[in-house]
Amino acid sequence: MAYEAVDFLNIDSHLSEDERMIRDTIRQFTTKEIMPIIAKHYEDGTFPKHLIPLLAEMGTFGATIEGYGCAGLNYTSYGLIMQELERGDSGLRSFVSVQGALCMFPIYAFGTEEHKKKYLPKMAKGELIGCFGLTEPDFGSNPGGMITRAKKDGNDYIINGAKMWITNGGISDLAIVWAKDDDNKIVGFIVDRGTKGFTVRDIDKKFSLKASVTSELIFENCRVPASQKLNVQGLKGPFACLNNARFGISWGVLGAAMACFDEARTYSKIRIQFDKPIGGFQLVQAKLANMFTEITKGQLLALHVGRLKDQNKAEAVHISMAKMNNVSMALQCARTTRDILGASGITFEYQCGRHMLNLESVNTYEGTEDIHRLVLGEHITGIAAYR
Repeated sequence: MAYEAVDFLNIDSHLSEDERMIRDTIRQFTTKEIMPIIAKHYEDGTFPKHLIPLLAEMGTFGATIEGYGCAGLNYTSYGLIMQELERGDSGLRSFVSVQGALCMFPIYAFGTEEHKKKYLPKMAKGELIGCFGLTEPDFGSNPGGMITRAKKDGNDYIINGAKMWITNGGISDLAIVWAKDDDNKIVGFIVDRGTKGFTVRDIDKKFSLKASVTSELIFENCRVPASQKLNVQGLKGPFACLNNARFGISWGVLGAAMACFDEARTYSKIRIQFDKPIGGFQLVQAKLANMFTEITKGQLLALHVGRLKDQNKAEAVHISMAKMNNVSMALQCARTTRDILGASGITFEYQCGRHMLNLESVNTYEGTEDIHRLVLGEHITGIAAYR
């Protein structure tokens, strides 16, 4: 049966014609190109590289960047792109999110004109793939504790350290790497993949994001020209990137939630028990009604934050609320769908199990649900509980 998105409160009426066209284009792409192949890629633990040129052609890489071959879309349009891609798989959305929000954005925002001309056009075309090196084996929620160092040596910096759980690492051509300099300040670098002393090790044994490449980046006396340093200092650099990515996630997971809800609704109408469809039982209807309501609330939250971001009025705490709420909601929708499908929900014939496992990771990366809750707690009370 054809996919039917949730639009209980007529969200479409709040979108421009261009926004609806962009959404529908990516929705059709997901249906035609992603859905038929993604379960097999997930099962095999492989990333569908053949989709990269198609994603580039549609302008999904660095979609909000003006110039340099990028689409120059508003943030609501970007959110809709993430929503439709994550209906296919969180790993595909993660790939596009990392390429644009975490790699192209810092080059655009903090790089030199030479950096922008060198990297952005090729990244927009998918000819160069980036990864984002912030998280370390021992420092995730507290990135300020990082131990990767960048020591100045003449006209170069020598980087030593490791980064962990890096999306796109194994297929990347460059990395945005954050390290502490001689003054203990956090600085960023564009490190080309072929740089001596920079090695990558893929993390293969995982039950989540199996259709995404996850890696460890290792730097051993890696000499990087000072000209590759980004013009930003402190955590505001990586946090600016992460806020854009988290915004995209808050939209993306709506796609996963709606995919699961659509699957649960369809299954409930055709699965017969006790001589009638299980969708006719009160408990199943209550579960569907809860999912339907929570998705609708998540849509309103994402849309309003999107409009604030389009007006340059969105604050980090707004994005924290959207990421925290919508990911948790989507994960619960996936779990509820698996419950409604019973044993069928654990098979590759259906998608809810794959979304459920993927969303366990999405609930953790780019700020865990608990960390975003504490960010909001600090906003409410003025007290930083995590310090």
